[in-house]
Amino acid sequence: MITAGSASTVGFAFDLFDLFILLYVASTIGPLFFPAESATLQLAATYASFGVSLVMRPLGGAVFGRYADRLGRRRSMIVTITGVGLATALMGALPTHDTIGMLAPVLFVALRLVQGLLVGGVVASTHTLGTETVPQRWRGLVSGLISGGGAGLGAVIASLVFLAVSAAFPGPAFTEWGWRVMFFAGLLASAFSLVLFRFIEESPLWAAAAHKATPQQAARARDLWAPGRRVVLLTSLGLVVGAGAQYYLTSGFLPTFLGSVNEVPAGSRGLLLVWMSLAILPVALLVGHLSECFGRRRVFLAVGGVNLVALPLLVAAMAGLGPTDTGPLLGYGLLLTVLANASYAAVPIYLNERFPTRLRATATAVVWNGGFALGGLSTTFVTAASPTVADIPSRLAVFLLGCVAIFLIGAALSPETRGALERPDADAAAQPGPEPESTTATAAQQA
Repeated sequence: MITAGSASTVGFAFDLFDLFILLYVASTIGPLFFPAESATLQLAATYASFGVSLVMRPLGGAVFGRYADRLGRRRSMIVTITGVGLATALMGALPTHDTIGMLAPVLFVALRLVQGLLVGGVVASTHTLGTETVPQRWRGLVSGLISGGGAGLGAVIASLVFLAVSAAFPGPAFTEWGWRVMFFAGLLASAFSLVLFRFIEESPLWAAAAHKATPQQAARARDLWAPGRRVVLLTSLGLVVGAGAQYYLTSGFLPTFLGSVNEVPAGSRGLLLVWMSLAILPVALLVGHLSECFGRRRVFLAVGGVNLVALPLLVAAMAGLGPTDTGPLLGYGLLLTVLANASYAAVPIYLNERFPTRLRATATAVVWNGGFALGGLSTTFVTAASPTVADIPSRLAVFLLGCVAIFLIGAALSPETRGALERPDADAAAQPGPEPESTTATAAQQA
């Protein structure tokens, strides 16, 4: 039980680490792969290569989600995490534009596409294996461990690796070899994950479904749009879009906010971000477990209600601080990070409970990846809507209001799902509205 939850968390963390490496070396590899007269254009092209990975994640969820539903969560996890490590390492081995010309950015973007596809597939296994393996009373806790722990741990590992590699390859050495070492670290992450996966077993819920006397055809991604599931899909997607946007507009946007708005130096900024990332895990564990005690829907509504007021106010408070106000910035940043990341702590188990076993990995991966991909676009909109740096805080506050509102609407339209993981496929495939709510309420009381 402990191993399954830990393996899912570590697997998700290392894949986010592989995905986020680009954010730490963007200014270095921009001139190497995307030469342009303007440094801004170089950076924009580099970040666009990060965007293509986000776009590919829902497709990866559909492809490898079906694989996980047909052949098992554990096998899918091994295939995708190995693939992500190889794709990441190959980026570090690519020749630059000075060596092979326009083929360099083409190959780089192609590998980013492959990486995004595989990272999307990782979610299909990490976000189902752990929650399906543990007893009912620990499922909310494990959901928070995987989602929040994976996100926080992935960010911390990326920050620490960047600090270590920067120290080992200072100045021009980082431009020559340091950025390559950053990408090569993806192999070590995959190798460590594979060692851990040797000790985990297959999900008992999936194994039981796979050995039924009357086997069912493995579900396909298009089954998510079947008439009986459209409401389930849309409400779930709305909830995840709102949660994903809160993550990207806070944890994802804080490096830019601290650097551009508060003008905090790189060293101090890095340390602030490490502490803020470390705060994600305990709050995710707490909120995930609270969803087991009080219900997923109630926790979503409570967190959304607090965030609707608190997040814009915290952004406004941070906007008035300068580079020497590290204490207040840390305090406000911790609150911002904790509250925003609390929104998705119970999302993995919520998605698991909304879909039957034979469709669960596909549905969870498609909705999670699709929601976070759409939510990730919010940072681009904030930047585009800000004529100057001074306008960023007000635009960010407005976008946060809108995204939290979407999250609250998704939560309000969703039924309570706690205790519904073992419900029969026939029940889950039926009407997704009031009927499953009564079913899940009974299951929760029995649990």
